[in-house]
Amino acid sequence: MPLSRTLSLALRFSLREMRGGLSGFLIFLTCIALGVAAIGGVNSVARSITAGVANEGQMLLGGDLRFQLNQREASAEEKAFLQGLGSVSESANMRSMARLPDGSDQALAEVKAVDGAYPLFGELVTEPALSRPALFDEQDGAFGAVASSQLFERLGIKPGSLIKLGSATFQLRATILTEPDAVSEGFGFAPRLLVSLEGLRASGLIQPGSLVEHAYKMRLPDGTSETRLAGIRAEAGEKFPQAGWSIRTRTNAAPALSSNIERFSQFLTLVGLTALVVGGVGVANAVRAYLDGKRGVIATFKSLGASGGFVFTVYLVQILMIAGIGIVIGLLLGALMPFAAGAALSSVIPVPAEGGLYPGALAMAALFGVLVTLAFALLPLGRAREVQATALFREMGFGAGGLPRLAYVAAAAGIAILLALLAIWFSGDRRIAAIFVAATIFAFAVLRGVGLLVQWLARKSPRVRSTALRLAVGNIHRPGALTPSVVLSLGLGLTLLVTLALIDGNLRRQITGGLPEQAPNFFFVDIQSADVDAFADLVQAQAPDGKLVRVPMLRGRVMALNGVEVQKIKVPAEGGWVLRGDRGLTYARNVPENSTLSEGKWWPPDYDGEPLVSFSAQEGRELGLKLGDTVTVNVLGRNVTATIASFREVQWESMGINFVMVFSPNTFAGAPHSWLATLMTSDATPAEEARVLNAVTRAFPAVTTVRVKDALDVVNRIVGQIGTAIRAAASVALIASVLVLSGALAAGNRARVHDAVVLKTLGATRNTLIKAFSLEYMLIGFATAVFALAAGGIAAWFVVTRIMKLPWHFLPEVAVATLLVALVVTVGIGLLGTWRVLGQKAAPVLRTL
Repeated sequence: MPLSRTLSLALRFSLREMRGGLSGFLIFLTCIALGVAAIGGVNSVARSITAGVANEGQMLLGGDLRFQLNQREASAEEKAFLQGLGSVSESANMRSMARLPDGSDQALAEVKAVDGAYPLFGELVTEPALSRPALFDEQDGAFGAVASSQLFERLGIKPGSLIKLGSATFQLRATILTEPDAVSEGFGFAPRLLVSLEGLRASGLIQPGSLVEHAYKMRLPDGTSETRLAGIRAEAGEKFPQAGWSIRTRTNAAPALSSNIERFSQFLTLVGLTALVVGGVGVANAVRAYLDGKRGVIATFKSLGASGGFVFTVYLVQILMIAGIGIVIGLLLGALMPFAAGAALSSVIPVPAEGGLYPGALAMAALFGVLVTLAFALLPLGRAREVQATALFREMGFGAGGLPRLAYVAAAAGIAILLALLAIWFSGDRRIAAIFVAATIFAFAVLRGVGLLVQWLARKSPRVRSTALRLAVGNIHRPGALTPSVVLSLGLGLTLLVTLALIDGNLRRQITGGLPEQAPNFFFVDIQSADVDAFADLVQAQAPDGKLVRVPMLRGRVMALNGVEVQKIKVPAEGGWVLRGDRGLTYARNVPENSTLSEGKWWPPDYDGEPLVSFSAQEGRELGLKLGDTVTVNVLGRNVTATIASFREVQWESMGINFVMVFSPNTFAGAPHSWLATLMTSDATPAEEARVLNAVTRAFPAVTTVRVKDALDVVNRIVGQIGTAIRAAASVALIASVLVLSGALAAGNRARVHDAVVLKTLGATRNTLIKAFSLEYMLIGFATAVFALAAGGIAAWFVVTRIMKLPWHFLPEVAVATLLVALVVTVGIGLLGTWRVLGQKAAPVLRTL
C-alpha cells in the first residue's frame, strides 16, 4: 500500500477512535500544556521586557549616549567633544551620609546631583509637583533636594525638613515618585537623594580621590542611527585613548537588568523543561494505559491483516493529535503571559513590558513539546506493534514490559539527544545548560536504579505476619508494579525542591548568622589622606577594643590584558565581571589580610621598579592569566600597565577589605586617592554602634559610613524575595510530578481492580486493602524522599561550597519537610486514585478473568 494511502487510512481510523473523547488523556494534556506554557510564557515575558528596555532605551539611559568617568570630571577637551555631539546633561553619583542638623540621627543615601538640563528624556515626577528651580535652587541659605520615601522614613522627617549633606544644608522639598533614568544607575542599597550639581559642590564632598561617578548624557539629533552611535564610540576611543570612560548607548541602557532577566529566564526555562520532561513520563504512562485499553481493537486490526506498522501509525497519529491539543493550550497560556506580566511586574521592574506575541519563544516551546511527546511515546507504541494478536485476545501483552525492536529504541534515543542539544543551543549560558541536561539524564538513570533497588529490597525482605504489610511489600515488586513510575515522577520534583531549599537555607543562615559574626561592624569610605590619622584616633577613642583596618583605595577600569583590549577578549562568564565596569584598586607593601600567597613572590617593602600587581588566584584562573602577564588599568584618565608578580587566594566570604588586584606602592605614586577602613568590635551593642556612627559623621561629614548589619538586612530581604520566586517557579516541576504520579496510578487501575476483586473474593476486607495500599505508598514515598534528600543535599553542597564558597550545613527541618511532602503526596494521591477501585463490583470483573 502506498505511504500516502497508509497515512490517509490511519488518519481516518484515528479520528474515528477519538470520537469517544479524550478520556484517559487529561494528565497527558495537562503535562504537555504545563511544560509548553512554562517555556513559551517565560521566554515571551523575557523578550517583552527586553523589548521594553529597547523601546524605552533613551528614557532609561537618560540620553542616546552616556559617558561615565570615575573620580574625575571630563577635561575641557573632552567636554568640547561631547558638547559637539548634541545636548549634554551632566550628573554626579556618590554615597554619603544625610544627617539631621542637630546631629541626632543620620542615614546613608545614594546621592545624585543633576544640572539644569536634566532629564533629557522622560520626566522627574515628584509629590508635590514643583518646577526645577523650586525643587533644587538655593533659598534662605538652603539648597533644595528631593528624596525617596525611604529616606523620610529612616530619618523620621517630612517634606520641608532640613538635612545636612557634607558641610551644606539642604531642604527636602518633595518626594520622588518617578526617576526616569534610575534603572541605568544600577542597584543601590540606600535611599535616593536628588540634589543640584551646585549643591553637591557646595557640600565639600567632591575632593581629590573621592569615590564619585561623573556621567555625561547626550541627546543626539532625531533619527540618529545605531551605526552612528557605534561610530561615536569608536571616535571617542581614538581621540581620547586614555580617558578610561565607560560608554553606553540607548540599546544597552540597563545591562545589569538585562543580564539578570536573561539569567532568571534561563533558569525558568530549564525549570519548564524539567516539568516537560517529567511530564514525558506521564505521556508514557498515558500511552501505555490507553493502548492497554485498546488491546481488543489492536487484536482485531491484526486479525484482519493490518501490519504492525499500520497499527503503530494509527496510534502515533492519535498521540500527536492529542499532544497538539495540549501544545495549543500551552501556547495560548504562554502567549497571554506577557500581557499579565506587564501589570504584575510594574511594581518590581521599572521597565514597561511590551505585550504582544513572540513567535520565536512560542515556536521553541512547541518544538520542545513535540519532541518530548515523541521521545516518551515511541517505546510504548513500539511495544504495541510487536505484540501478537493471540496474546492480545488473551488479555496479555502490555504488562510484561521489555523493549521494542531496535529501530524504535534508536529513534527515541535520537529524539532525546536532539532535545538535549536544542536545550543547550537555545540557552544563553550553554555551560550551565549542559550541566543541567547532564544532571537530568543522570537523575533519570539513578531514579530508575532507585526504583529497581526498592523492588529488589522488597523482593528480598523477610516474610512478615501482618497481612496488610505483606500485601504492600508484594505490590511493590510484583510484575507491572507502580514503583518505577512513582519513584521517577516524584523523585525529580522533590530533588529540585530539596536542592533549592537547602541552598536558600544555607544562604540565609550565612547572612543572618555567619557573616555578621565574622564581618566588620562598619565600612568607612572616602577618608581623605589628610584626615586618615585623625580619623583613626577618633575611632580608637570611641571603640578602644575595636580593630581598625585602613587601606588606600582608587577606582580603575581594566583596559587590556597582555596588550589586547578587553572588548576583543572572549572570557568565560565566571571571570567576566572583573572586566566589566570599574574595580576597586589598592597598593600595599605586604600581603593583605584575608589573603594567602599561592604562586609567585611578593615585592620587597622598598620596591621601586616597574609596576607589579598581585592578582586574585580564582579570578586569574578564570581569565586565563599566568605569572608574567600584563594588566592595563585606567586610573584618573591615565593607563597604567603592570606585570603579574603573584597570585593570592582571597577569603571573599570574610567580608573584610579584599581586592582582585593589589599593586606595588610605586605604581600610583602621586595619584590623589582616598582611604577605605573597617571597624570590627566584638559584642558591640546597637547603642555603642550608634555612638561610633554619630561621632564619625559629626567630625568627618565627608566620610561615608556603611553599617554592615543594615546592608545584610537589605541583602537578606532580596534573597528572600528571589528565593520565594525561585521556589514558586520550581513548584511547576513538582506539580508536573504530582500529575505524572496521578497518571501512573490511573494507568495501573486496571490491574488494581483485578487485584482488589480477587483479594475481596478470598476474604480480604476493605480495611485490609486500605492499609495495604497506604503502606505500599508510604514505603515508596519514604524511599523517594530519602533519595531526594541525598541527591538534593549533594547538589546543594556543591553549589554552596564550590560555587558560592560558603560554609555548608545540613538543615534537618528541610529533611523533615521533604519526608512529609513525599508521604502526604504519595499516600494522599494513591488513596484517592484507588478509592474507586475498592468499591468495584466483583461479578463484572470475575467474568473477564
